[in-house]
Amino acid sequence: MKTEKKRSGSAAIPLLLRFSAGSRLLFAAAIVCAALSIVFNFILPQVVGFTVDNVIGGLDADVPRLAGLFLAPFRGAENMRQHFILCACAVALCALISGLLNYLSRVSLARGTESFILRLRNTLFRHVQFLPFSWHTENLTGDIIQRCTSDVETTRSFIQQQLIQLLRTAILLISGFIIMFTLDTVMAAVCGVFVPIIILYSVFFYRRAYHRFMECDEAEGELMVRVQENLTGVRVVRAFGRERHEMKTFDEKNDAYAGKWVRMGYTLGVFWGLGDIVSGLQLLAVVSVGALLVAKGRITLGVLLVFISYTQTLGGPVRSVGHVLSEMSRTGVALKRISDVLEAPTEQDPPKNLTPPMDRDITFDHVTFSYDGRPVLKDVSFTVPAGSVFGILGGTGSGKSTLTYLLNRLYDLPEGGGSIRIGDADIRDINNAHLRRGVGLILQEPFLFSKTIAENIDIAARTGDREKIRRAAETAAVDGDIQSFPDGYDTVVGERGVTLSGGQKQRVAMARTLILQSPIVIFDDSMSNLDMQTDARIREALRTGTGTSTVILVSHRISTLMNADTILVLEDGQVAEIGSHRELMAHDGIYRRTYEIQAGHTEKEVRE
Repeated sequence: MKTEKKRSGSAAIPLLLRFSAGSRLLFAAAIVCAALSIVFNFILPQVVGFTVDNVIGGLDADVPRLAGLFLAPFRGAENMRQHFILCACAVALCALISGLLNYLSRVSLARGTESFILRLRNTLFRHVQFLPFSWHTENLTGDIIQRCTSDVETTRSFIQQQLIQLLRTAILLISGFIIMFTLDTVMAAVCGVFVPIIILYSVFFYRRAYHRFMECDEAEGELMVRVQENLTGVRVVRAFGRERHEMKTFDEKNDAYAGKWVRMGYTLGVFWGLGDIVSGLQLLAVVSVGALLVAKGRITLGVLLVFISYTQTLGGPVRSVGHVLSEMSRTGVALKRISDVLEAPTEQDPPKNLTPPMDRDITFDHVTFSYDGRPVLKDVSFTVPAGSVFGILGGTGSGKSTLTYLLNRLYDLPEGGGSIRIGDADIRDINNAHLRRGVGLILQEPFLFSKTIAENIDIAARTGDREKIRRAAETAAVDGDIQSFPDGYDTVVGERGVTLSGGQKQRVAMARTLILQSPIVIFDDSMSNLDMQTDARIREALRTGTGTSTVILVSHRISTLMNADTILVLEDGQVAEIGSHRELMAHDGIYRRTYEIQAGHTEKEVRE
């Protein structure tokens, strides 16, 4: 537990210092204005006390130096006694200056805070963009969203509201007790004896609140994950009639989240209840002791009013220390979670940073790869000749997609895991952007943005050339479908392309990659949503439209692969067979048996 707290604080301070670099002048101005505002807040009760004792009471008591500096332009008690309106003007002026300084403090703080948060949000979002693919697969989307939104907002709220309050409280306590001890040591001691009590139980509350807030934040993350998964999978929910199940699951998560905040509310209630009791006792002690001292003639009524005013002025901020510390604990949790994202290592270009020609042979040399200790590829070796069509066949979990992810460096080969070369260059030595521009990857599950079809196709190439967009769509056999829409290529697709059919989405995603004219194009089982006729049309278009590009077709459907120059058969992460369709059909192996099964199913479908 203590280790967690220490880690939270150690993560928060460097983060705050790092992103405050461009806002420090504004924060300094906010602090100076706040301090001056406090000075005039302290002068105000002294002006009231001076009015009661010297103006109304006619006493010749010494005027406190702080009030005397402010009252000098009003020419003393006698002049104010003759012109009583000056007393009201002095009080109003003091309040006006204090309010103006408070306004300037808050404006400076707001500008500094928003500048701070702007840099934090931008840095966080940019950092996430360059985190490895493996990091995204290990972290839940809903939790990442919460860290980039809710946790950042918690930080903003603390800096803009609680941090300045903590500084104001420190200035109030120091300056307030200095002034009170100059007025009367006994009364100052009576006021001061309660301050350590309030601070001690605030610290005790802070220790308890930290873990409560951690639990609340984690519960909120789980709730956001549930909402995000439900919204992105809404079609699956509808298709399988899982609405009631999803509602039940959400209710359970929501109840758990609400329950944690209820327990947090109990803790807050105890804290504020005790605060009311201690503050009431403090005021009672000040009034009681002050009344005795006034009766004995040790202090004047005006001085007693000053102490009562100071007690109330200090009471709120001192009590708020607990609230500030609780928010500090919550912010510490938020900053720790943000820091975890920012400390995650981003993808780095290799030291050699090569940019070799990509239209070369691709060689997998004794490649071995595991996911979390589970072997997926075991000593895989083969060569894809440049400009050829290379097919990869295998069952679910055989490692087909992993091969393509490794070639694109979405996953990095571990040390001792073999090598992948394009020509003579190891892909671990190739510049990341150069590699991914040269290796076009069409995934099995296409993702489209909420933009027009033309923008989705051109999103990576950014050519702005409608003719190139149309040609890419023709190669992907989707041009006819697009032309049939009322707005053609200007049709706006819904979120994640939901307004298009599965096959249309897949083909638009193909066009998006084909327009890049990459030297290497990988189809990662991306023909699975297409009918046999469309599949054949695309394969024919690829043969004539990709020119000298190396095409790698990954599929479980032999009809997609049978015309490839070479076909690799994977089984349990190992190379089972390799050769052309004719060569593989010549002997009884996995390929031939799969072909006969699939051909039998096709003939049956035709008869039916």
